[in-house]
Amino acid sequence: MTKLSVNINKIATLRNSRGGNTPNVVQAAIDIQNFGGEGITVHPRPDERHIRYQDVYDLKPVVTTEFNIEGKPIQKFMDMVLKVKPTQVTLVPDGPDALTSNAGWNTIEHQDYLQEVISEFKNAGIRTSIFIDTDLQLIEAAAKTGTDRIELYTERFASQFEIGNKEVVKEYTKAAELAHELDLGINAGHDLNLENIKFFKDNIPNLAEVSIGHALISESLYLGLQNVVNMYLHRLQ
Repeated sequence: MTKLSVNINKIATLRNSRGGNTPNVVQAAIDIQNFGGEGITVHPRPDERHIRYQDVYDLKPVVTTEFNIEGKPIQKFMDMVLKVKPTQVTLVPDGPDALTSNAGWNTIEHQDYLQEVISEFKNAGIRTSIFIDTDLQLIEAAAKTGTDRIELYTERFASQFEIGNKEVVKEYTKAAELAHELDLGINAGHDLNLENIKFFKDNIPNLAEVSIGHALISESLYLGLQNVVNMYLHRLQ
């Protein structure tokens, strides 16, 4: 079964918009796990516009499922991850002013850099994953970095699925098949939602985990957080 890791960045965005501590991101993580969520994902950015670095430290004691920390491995980020020691760190090549993640790693161009960073995390016992597009050459290069997993960047799939193009999933299927042949675990995320998640999961072999935040929290405004978490779990069975 594919695990559901819920990204709680948007809960932090709502909190930050008003000040104070409502909604409480720590309590939200506890509730999501109680509702059946199998992981908590956070993506702290240097400007801390949603999840703050302190949130990551506060979440560590309460995340009893899998804790996944995403981000660009600047020194502050690396220091935090090595101190918190989450289940998984997902490396994302965000620019400092990126509104949201919009591209995967060029694992050929950044091969040496990624090898160095991944080695440091793995030596600390932290599972590593690389955010990546479906380019097969980049996936082959990802395997040479020493990473445990890749996370397929699914924005293109989601946007094409929305306009009726289901054929686009084939490039993700091929990418997943190659990754599995190279002994890489397979995660996925970005713009996956209740409408497309089952089709995506059914077409991606060996899909270990999906990380979903913006859509899941938005859908919860209408349907309720507990209900939406369980709807995703049902679709991922």
